[in-house]
Amino acid sequence: MEDLGKNFIELVNILQRVRRECPWDMKQTPNSLLTYFLEETYELVESIQENKKESIKEELGDVLIHVIMQSIMAEEKGIFKLSDVLSFVKEKLISRHPHIFEGKEVKNVEEVLINWENLKQEENNKGILDGVPKILPSLLASLRIQEKVSHVGFDWKNAIEVLPKLKEEIVELEEALKTEKREKIEEEIGDLLFSIVNLSRHLGINPELALKNTNEKFIERFKFMEKKLKEEGKRWEDLTLEEMDKWWEFSKNIF
Repeated sequence: MEDLGKNFIELVNILQRVRRECPWDMKQTPNSLLTYFLEETYELVESIQENKKESIKEELGDVLIHVIMQSIMAEEKGIFKLSDVLSFVKEKLISRHPHIFEGKEVKNVEEVLINWENLKQEENNKGILDGVPKILPSLLASLRIQEKVSHVGFDWKNAIEVLPKLKEEIVELEEALKTEKREKIEEEIGDLLFSIVNLSRHLGINPELALKNTNEKFIERFKFMEKKLKEEGKRWEDLTLEEMDKWWEFSKNIF
C-alpha cells in the first residue's frame, strides 16, 4: 500500500507539471479532452472484452490520466480538488454498502441492488432513471434503464415471459408498415428494439456486445465476398442478388 500511495502521488505531480509546462496540455479544457477521454474508455472496454492483459493495464492508466487531469483543471478554477473527488467517492462507497460497513443484513444480490437504488435516491433526491447518462449508446441506455427498474420489481420474471411481448411488438410494427406513417413506424421499431434488449438482458446477454459481434461477423463475410469479386474480375453490378446470396451463404461456412 505504501508503494501504491507513493506511485499515485508521483503520477499526480507529473500530471501537474505537464499541465503547467506542456504547450499542448496548457491549452486543454475539460471539454476539449472529452473526445480523447471517450476514446481511451472505449479502448479499455475493447481490451477487457478481448482479455488483453497488458493492454488492460495500459488503458486503465490512460483513463486514470484523464480522471486526474480533469480534477487538476477543476482545482485551477477553484471548483474542487482531487482530494475532494477521492473523499466523495470513498464516502459514497461506504454509505452505499451498509451490509459491509454497518452490519446490515442482506439476503442476496437483488437486495443489495435494491438498497443501492434506494440509497441513491435518498442522497440525490432523484428518480430511479435520472442517473442514466443521455450520452450512452441507445442499446446500452435501454439495458441500464431496464436493469434499474428491475431492481424495484418492475420486470418480467424470465426470458420466456418476454417472448409474447416481442411477438406483440412485431405485429404492431407490421400494422404500422401498412399505414406508411414514418413516425409510427419509427416508434414501433424503437419498441421492438427495446423488447429485444429486454430479452437479451434476461438471457444474460449484453445486446451491445451481441450486436458488435454480429457487425464484425458481417464485415468479415462481406470482405470475403469482395475478395471473390476481385478474383473473378467482376463488379458488384455484374452480379444478381441470387449470385450474391450464394457467395454470402458460402462465406457463412467460413466466418
